[in-house]
Amino acid sequence: MSAAVEQSNPWRWWQEALEGRLGSIHDGDPQQGYYRTRFKDKPWEPVAIWFEDGKWHAMRGDRQVDASEIWTWCCRSPITYEAYTKAIEGAGWDDEPEAPAIGHNLPSDPFEALQIEFAAEREQAEAFMKKPITTQAEADRAAIWSKRLSTIAKKATDLHKVEKQPHLDAGRNVDNKWRELKEEPDAISKKLKRHMDAFLQEEARKERERQAAARAEADRIQREADAARVAAEKAAAKNDNDAAAIAAQNNAIAEAERLAQQAAAAERDAQARNASAGRTGAKVSLRTFVFAEITDFDALLMALKDRPEIKEVVDTLANRAARSGVELAGMAIRSEQRAA
Repeated sequence: MSAAVEQSNPWRWWQEALEGRLGSIHDGDPQQGYYRTRFKDKPWEPVAIWFEDGKWHAMRGDRQVDASEIWTWCCRSPITYEAYTKAIEGAGWDDEPEAPAIGHNLPSDPFEALQIEFAAEREQAEAFMKKPITTQAEADRAAIWSKRLSTIAKKATDLHKVEKQPHLDAGRNVDNKWRELKEEPDAISKKLKRHMDAFLQEEARKERERQAAARAEADRIQREADAARVAAEKAAAKNDNDAAAIAAQNNAIAEAERLAQQAAAAERDAQARNASAGRTGAKVSLRTFVFAEITDFDALLMALKDRPEIKEVVDTLANRAARSGVELAGMAIRSEQRAA
């Protein structure tokens, strides 16, 4: 018999534990009283331990158990006799939400079963949150509800992963099968284009020179055409019936028309021609790609500071620094207590 039982008050260890003063705990040395214990993520079960007829007795719920074995599992959770009686009668725990009334005939499909479980928990939790928490028992129930709901979320995450994994594996297998044929030809195609850059750029330079010369020639022919047109207009203004004059007039008009056509052709020839390679359907030509060259990082950052994506990045980096205890210029480390 333990020293605790030899005392005139065998309940002393349990009574002091109820007041928050846990005594010494040793394997195989149970103390008389009322406690509770549970398996992971399972409801609490009431435990009674007592010494009678020279030996230890224990009940876990409605099952008789070994007092020495159950002791270290329940000793840190003493409960009042009233709480023990209420739990034994099936009325639950004051500090724990009622189990949702969903029965035992749940669907065999885990998704549908979890949906029903969540719907029941949500209904009770939302009704509970319509009033403020005013007692420790209510706060305890809220904490347990939070745990229950997070457990449902974890179950959903695990079930989702199990159901989705074969599809992910199949998708990765398909990706792996096609990756080389997708990526390597594309990479070599891009290398070939970069290999053409210097040649096409040189062709573009030559084209600019040709265009400048063609433009000068077009301007010269246009001036001649304008002069011929003026001469033809003057010849027509004489209105001379002399055969020679009429012939000269016709020649001036013909020359003006010829030069005008030549000027139009020269104008077309002066238009830019983009350097290219290949044939129709496989043609490669120079294109203009616009990109930013950062010349003043600080000035650019100030110009972009009001963009939402910049604020999001800065917020992430600032929180990371705060959690590391590093206070950067322009920020202060703050803290607040939240239920977690």
